[in-house]
Amino acid sequence: MVMTKADLVEEIAKDTGLSKKDTSVIVNLIIDNVCKALAEGDKVELRGFGSFKVKSRNPRKARNPRTGASVDVPAKLVPYFKASNELKQKVNG
Repeated sequence: MVMTKADLVEEIAKDTGLSKKDTSVIVNLIIDNVCKALAEGDKVELRGFGSFKVKSRNPRKARNPRTGASVDVPAKLVPYFKASNELKQKVNG
């Protein structure tokens, strides 16, 4: 099963008694602020859940699987999530 953002909003609204509309605004604000912080190069840490940060990937050579031609892949920044020990324990029972 996959939990979507709509499912998350529904669960939070049910648990808090807030409307789905208000809960949706809050969830979207949280996601937007995490994205904004990462775009600015900051690290986001949610205790008991994990941390988000941006990692740098070096440029590299790759191969097109269809043609076999060599392709240059430029350096880029990628978001990275590291789960907390508490989350790992909950997942593993």
